[in-house]
Amino acid sequence: MDRLCVFCGSSKGADPGYADDAAALGRLLAQRGIGVVYGGGQVGLMGVVADATLAAGGEVIGVIPKHLMREEIAHAGLTQLHVVEDMHERKAMMAALSDGFVALPGGAGTLEELFEVWTWAQLGLHAKPVGLLDVRGYYRELRGFIQHMVDEGFLNRASRKLLTIETDAVALLDAFARHDARPVDKWAD
Repeated sequence: MDRLCVFCGSSKGADPGYADDAAALGRLLAQRGIGVVYGGGQVGLMGVVADATLAAGGEVIGVIPKHLMREEIAHAGLTQLHVVEDMHERKAMMAALSDGFVALPGGAGTLEELFEVWTWAQLGLHAKPVGLLDVRGYYRELRGFIQHMVDEGFLNRASRKLLTIETDAVALLDAFARHDARPVDKWAD
């Protein structure tokens, strides 16, 4: 894996530990020689991941739409910053530049990005690993709901397995290294 796309909040959240976990992920990725692709902001957990990766000598590529390019939002010190027209182009470029995807804590945008790339994997549009890094129990309720989708027959087990969920970044990256890229049948269980 050369680059990992990181989805996360443009806020740092209520618990200062979220920023610590984001920084730890950035440092770990740099130590493993894995570049970061992300939304290009200097704010929130996005900025924390970028800064920690850069400080550890890693590559960070940002992709930001024009409407978010204000100086107080865009990160000025990245390895590369791509300015695109809109959110759709942003997500397509981030996906094209990445060999896998992981979500840290975040809000609606983080979930939307995660669910889109997970859906793309279900549909066979890519065979890249998709992960949820559930630090500090942030995604505990979502994990329960995902199991509820399986239990109620709206998500088959093969599609569920396309989303790796870990509470530890090392365990997540190790799982990604073992990722099975074979497509699944979204309509069979």
